[in-house]
Amino acid sequence: MKTFGQNLAILDNPCGKRALSGIRRGIEREALRVKSDGQLSSKPHSKALGSALTHSRITTDYSESLLEFITPVFDDIPSLFNDLKKTHIYTINNIDSEVLWPVSMPCFVKEPSKIPVAQYGDSNVGKLKTLYRTGLTHRYGAQMQVISGVHFNFSVSQDLWNILYEQSNKALSLDEFISESYFGLIRNYRKQMWILPYLFGASPALCGSFLKGLDTDLTFEKSGLGTLYLPYATSLRMSDLGYTNKEQETLGISYNSLLDYLEGMKRAIRLPSEKFADIGVRVDDAYRQLNANILQIENEFYAPIRPKRVAHAGEKPSDALARGGVEYIEVRALDVNPYSPFGISEEQVRFLDLFLLHCLLSPSEHINDLDEKEMSANLEKIILQGRKPDLQLKRDGKAIKVNQWLSEIFEQLELLAELMDDDGSQEYHDALVLWKQGISSPESTLSGRVLKEFVNQNKDHGTWVLSLANKYQQQLSNMPLTDDEISDYQQQAETSLLQQQQLEQASTQSFDDYLQDYFHYLKE
Repeated sequence: MKTFGQNLAILDNPCGKRALSGIRRGIEREALRVKSDGQLSSKPHSKALGSALTHSRITTDYSESLLEFITPVFDDIPSLFNDLKKTHIYTINNIDSEVLWPVSMPCFVKEPSKIPVAQYGDSNVGKLKTLYRTGLTHRYGAQMQVISGVHFNFSVSQDLWNILYEQSNKALSLDEFISESYFGLIRNYRKQMWILPYLFGASPALCGSFLKGLDTDLTFEKSGLGTLYLPYATSLRMSDLGYTNKEQETLGISYNSLLDYLEGMKRAIRLPSEKFADIGVRVDDAYRQLNANILQIENEFYAPIRPKRVAHAGEKPSDALARGGVEYIEVRALDVNPYSPFGISEEQVRFLDLFLLHCLLSPSEHINDLDEKEMSANLEKIILQGRKPDLQLKRDGKAIKVNQWLSEIFEQLELLAELMDDDGSQEYHDALVLWKQGISSPESTLSGRVLKEFVNQNKDHGTWVLSLANKYQQQLSNMPLTDDEISDYQQQAETSLLQQQQLEQASTQSFDDYLQDYFHYLKE
């Protein structure tokens, strides 16, 4: 197993640098539709945006009000953001006077029971998607499900795989080597993923309405009329209040190999839950959830990173991985960045490129139970008190200060940035300089900046967020699309609506029978 330095030396030549620069990226950005007064929209998904079931770029997540924008895959960052920008502009121009909520934690929700669950039409696949979300409501409550995030999809070039494979002992086939190397990246990521909420966490505060009906031991401070915050928190979205599931802690999914991961998922989707069984699956002739297992389907596994392969129609994610191995990885630990109208910035993406490449090119040991406990404790510390002076984490059982560990990581990332900036640009170097400020000045991290926006003036977080939402709405509405671009989005919307209609016409099987067939594997 080569060291990070040895791998850099192998790549320190024109071919290696070209191979490194061939990163392929995609972004999935979630955003709530909100009325001009800051209340959650109750309007259905706009027909002008097409079908949320079949549109490739504009869909919904849990709620009818929770939009999700999905970019195609790009190998250059400006094109990636240009695509994301155009989708935002088209959407803003087609949701009447509504705005996009530019933070992760939701706006003021007066009645969580009225949060509209996403609707996908009358086809069996559409009904399944809606029922899955209905199950999430019963299991975790609707408010948890309207928390927004950003997902970053990442893969490296085939040229880079060829170079790394040639330097390996070739005990595996190339495809096996790629999958196992991605799992090595995932293990390194999980050990150091606390760095992402530290730098990019942007949810140190929430609206007090979010806690209705929730028990918490957290000792919040208050700002304005109803904003609750923790003074050193980074990402309440990733805390026990946010997108987590205590029930899943028993699953023990292993990332030590593709085979281990697939075996773990196979067990997980078959594991019953007494707690969820109490909800009932079908009560008074109406479905409440897909089944009473800990996971209704694989997508309910709330992992901060996932190995992925593009699935065929009707194929489960794990079946796609078993068929072809890992194609890319999905980073899911990112809060919405309130300082970007797109929820994420180019400088963040450049940091993610470097961080994930570092995870790929560094030795990766298997993870045991002690490692899992250490990683979990480190992450919780950073989420709840990450900017606390002299905070210490554990690394291989030994205490280490956060700023020391960060400094060591940045030193290695700087070596990698030199190779990535070989075209004479300074873009990766400049991104590192920007985020490195967070080591000595925690207040310059996204969470530190967010708190300064309203705590010092004793203002409400929601008032500040709504002002940002209006600002971005104005900015985006002033960025014109060309006639051809508008026509292209309109055509995509029309095509997606037609595809949904065709699916509905083809759904001749009863929904009961469809579910029986869909979950055939639970009987095996």
